[in-house]
Amino acid sequence: MTPSSLDTLQLLALAAALGWASGLRAFLVMFAVGAAGLAGWVQLPSGLQGLASPVAVGITGFLAFLEFVGDKIPGVDSLLDFISTLLRIPAGAVLAASVFGLDHTFVAALAAAAGGSLAAVSHGTKLSTRAAINTSPEPFSNVGASLGEDALVLGGLWLAWLHPVLFFIALVLVLIVMVWLARKSFHFVRGLLARMVRMFSGRPEPAATQPPHGATDVSYRDKPD
Repeated sequence: MTPSSLDTLQLLALAAALGWASGLRAFLVMFAVGAAGLAGWVQLPSGLQGLASPVAVGITGFLAFLEFVGDKIPGVDSLLDFISTLLRIPAGAVLAASVFGLDHTFVAALAAAAGGSLAAVSHGTKLSTRAAINTSPEPFSNVGASLGEDALVLGGLWLAWLHPVLFFIALVLVLIVMVWLARKSFHFVRGLLARMVRMFSGRPEPAATQPPHGATDVSYRDKPD
């Protein structure tokens, strides 16, 4: 892509994409943005140009590689997700705000709030769905989910740069699906944890409701002749 100045819609789309994608892969986002800027494929806003230095690209590339590998290993991915809670949400806020820089303080503050919120949604969905997926005995669903997230991150950034209107439409649809997945996964994991607590504590599973003392269960009555 030939570098060109970004208009307001592209800046808004880029800020939203950086915030949302950071909740899934913070280091991959930083590496992809920096590498694209260093290669001259895109023109970065001034607040993001620091990511395009060779040193920054090298560091974020190495961290993105470790993140890529670790996210494909069942159990390790959930541990990384838990630890990355301290990184991904702030990274989403900072990267979104950096799109507008210090020259637009109020807009940057709004972008930080929106970027952090989008990162929280995507990170929360990833955390809960991976916890549910890791209960599966086979590793392929884990690897498939991880590769899907990689594709979502890179595809979302590409769409935000080239087709911001389509990106916003896709973002709304993806957020709806993410909220639905997060709720389903949360209820599944909560039920699983409750069963594990009962199992290790020796408490029996909840029994079916018994009829009152002295009452006769109609299901056990003799059928009339």
